[in-house]
Amino acid sequence: MKILVVEDNDFLRETLVEALTEEGYVVDSSADGEDGLFQATECNYDLIILDVMLPEKDGWEVLKGIRSHPSCNNVAVIMLTARDGTEDRVKGLDGGADDYLTKPFKLMELFARIRSIMRRSAGPERASELMVGDVTVNTNTRSIFKNGVDVAATTLEYNLVEALLAKRGEVVSRNDLYMKLFSEEKEVTSNILDVYICNVRNKLGKEFIMTKRGYGYYISA
Repeated sequence: MKILVVEDNDFLRETLVEALTEEGYVVDSSADGEDGLFQATECNYDLIILDVMLPEKDGWEVLKGIRSHPSCNNVAVIMLTARDGTEDRVKGLDGGADDYLTKPFKLMELFARIRSIMRRSAGPERASELMVGDVTVNTNTRSIFKNGVDVAATTLEYNLVEALLAKRGEVVSRNDLYMKLFSEEKEVTSNILDVYICNVRNKLGKEFIMTKRGYGYYISA
């Protein structure tokens, strides 16, 4: 899952990026509202953690811009604020925020809120276990099994499998996979995606991920 953190406090922003990355998420960040809105509307994020008090544009303006942009219809937003007023909470939720967290907060509470939002957005029909031949993927525990044996997949390898399973039967372009898997803030080599594709095939079978030459990759329906 790809997350954007928009927070002007350097220490808190860096702490959130580091903690979320350790949890297995792909994380980008921004220190002001104008850049945050640009990133939110130009990149494909699953969740945005948005501070209210921001330079350039405040969180309310950014939230309004996100909700009015056609490419952001499905992105979840958690608002962060130092104020615990009911009016602010109502304003955020009525403006399209999915949740509202008052500073200071514990990281474990934020993680729980993220998991809750993702479960709701996934919908009741999404199975916790997905089967592809002799491979089983458990999306709750983020585990992969082949013939019942736990496969030692890295976080990025699991994220790659989940990204392709989310569009099972459809071809996912290399560019979409790069945007989904790798942070904008980290330099990646041009062949890094091929390395992870190869790793997954070595662990799960050469035919597990199929190539549509010139277009991208897919997992058969």
